[in-house]
Amino acid sequence: MTLSIVILNYKSEGLVRYCLSNILKSDLQISYEIVVVDNASPNSGVRNLKNEFSNVKFIELKENRGFSAGNNAGIKVAKGKYIVIINPDIVVSPGSLEKLVDFMDNNPKVGCAGPKLMNPDGTVQNSCLRFPIGIMPFYRRSPLGKTKKGQRYLRNYLMHDFDHNSNIPVDWLFGACIVVRKSAIDEVGLMDEGYFLYIGDTDWCRVFWEKGYKVYYVADSEMIHYHHRESATNPGITGIFNYVTRIHIKDFIHYTRKFKGKPLPTKN
Repeated sequence: MTLSIVILNYKSEGLVRYCLSNILKSDLQISYEIVVVDNASPNSGVRNLKNEFSNVKFIELKENRGFSAGNNAGIKVAKGKYIVIINPDIVVSPGSLEKLVDFMDNNPKVGCAGPKLMNPDGTVQNSCLRFPIGIMPFYRRSPLGKTKKGQRYLRNYLMHDFDHNSNIPVDWLFGACIVVRKSAIDEVGLMDEGYFLYIGDTDWCRVFWEKGYKVYYVADSEMIHYHHRESATNPGITGIFNYVTRIHIKDFIHYTRKFKGKPLPTKN
């Protein structure tokens, strides 16, 4: 088995249905399996999907355990040489998964990699970033990000200086789509389940670097991501008090405590 595709669902039955249909229609030229993990979605969950996609493996968790733990549940049963975690709002373009696998095959020192993610309007998303420092969640989710200092920080953090058209080593990648070398997980470990919704991808990429594996942005592979930042629906100072922002801050505190006093890994 070459590739295990892990899709995490929470109240997104329609998106998962479209994502599965898109993958099946893309006629992958590699051996693969699909694992859908449901994070205790209310109502029908994935019941309807199970009836529609008989060749897909479904895991139904008894409680919503968040992004890291939910994906870990799928990774634990994956049989592929590589594992790709994909958000339901990703549109897999024909050949994009094969290009990621080819890149991993040709670069054995790379532990994980991610594609170029595009917005539906054709613009490039900032899906590769530098490691966060300072009070990153406040710059991202409050009016502080509109100050000169905040804008300067975010330009660097979001890698606005990079044209996003080259395959390069990066600090970390959006967890919306990451392919991981399964053999490396034995050394690196699964995603830290101390994170509920955010920063788990940042943490994982950092640990890959610390263990001597490279993390790469692969511009040769393109996918569309219908990314929606929850904080954008609640702008202004009140945004720092909404539910997802509180989770973001809590997860970031876990990250800063975990890596306090540790130097940032070097990209050799």
